[in-house]
Amino acid sequence: MKVSDYDYDLPEELIAQVPIKKRDESRLMVLNRNDKTIEHKIFKDIIDYINEGDCLVINNTKVIPARLYGKKETGANVEFLLIKRIEGDVWESIVRPGNKLHIGTKVIFGDGLLEAEILDLLPGGTRKVKFKYEGIFNEILDKIGLMPLPPYIHEKLKEKDRYQTVYAKYEGSAAAPTAGLHFTPELLEKLKEKGVKIARVTLHVGIGTFRPVKVENIEDHEMHSEHYYIKQEDVDIINEAKRNGKRVISVGTTSCRVLETVADENGFLKATEGDTQIFIYPGYRFKCIDALITNFHLPESTLLMLVSALAERDFVLEAYKEAVEQRYRFFSFGDAMFIM
Repeated sequence: MKVSDYDYDLPEELIAQVPIKKRDESRLMVLNRNDKTIEHKIFKDIIDYINEGDCLVINNTKVIPARLYGKKETGANVEFLLIKRIEGDVWESIVRPGNKLHIGTKVIFGDGLLEAEILDLLPGGTRKVKFKYEGIFNEILDKIGLMPLPPYIHEKLKEKDRYQTVYAKYEGSAAAPTAGLHFTPELLEKLKEKGVKIARVTLHVGIGTFRPVKVENIEDHEMHSEHYYIKQEDVDIINEAKRNGKRVISVGTTSCRVLETVADENGFLKATEGDTQIFIYPGYRFKCIDALITNFHLPESTLLMLVSALAERDFVLEAYKEAVEQRYRFFSFGDAMFIM
């Protein structure tokens, strides 16, 4: 399978630069895998497609304001993007300009609220960085850090919380699980009232989610690693839905990656924590999920390949073509798709 098999034409003006005013009023494309039909709805209409006893699985990771602008002791401007905590106050970071930030270099952020020292070079060109500060690290990040928006978003984000889901809880992501951005507390409450079960997983989304596939043959691609965990109470909710013959509906590709990593051959889960490098592309046999809520993904991306594994490549690309014709909004702040 070639990467070019997952290309499509997308006018640049369809890449959403800002979030829609009301989260649940984005558009929703509904794909029925059995009938090969496509419907056009509003996101809050999703309640009509989810049944009593079905289990909705959400990713409650929280994005940290991981983009930092500072100065070297020489006064030169630098930029850090925190990728993941290694231990304590030591982080893996992307630094710019990389050729000017050698081992031992010290950087000051926020007029001295935060200091950093480059400890080591890591594979892939990132740096091992140690931070020094007084107080609570996350509170300092909230003061001086910016949300690490994807490279295709050029508008400034006016409200930080619009790049968070309403149920974000555990800090650690460098990017939002964007399928969840469409949910409001009111919509989640209506789903509960209907008898829909809600389970939670945590997968901290890494910056690798935006990295392009650079090999010609899909099977040669090495997937990035992301940390996840799932608690016993949530495992019990999901397993009960499976036992009752109800659907497990993944909110986003991140929740899907956790469920498919953890599930046994019969689709049942156990409470666990770990790192996943699962790469889902056509030919993969899904063990746990029955349906997927997702956004529209970049051409030739691993996320588009995952969606194509669930709903067949030709059908997905036909749906994407229709989305372009119907002027849907694409990517992180864009519209949604429900594959059922």
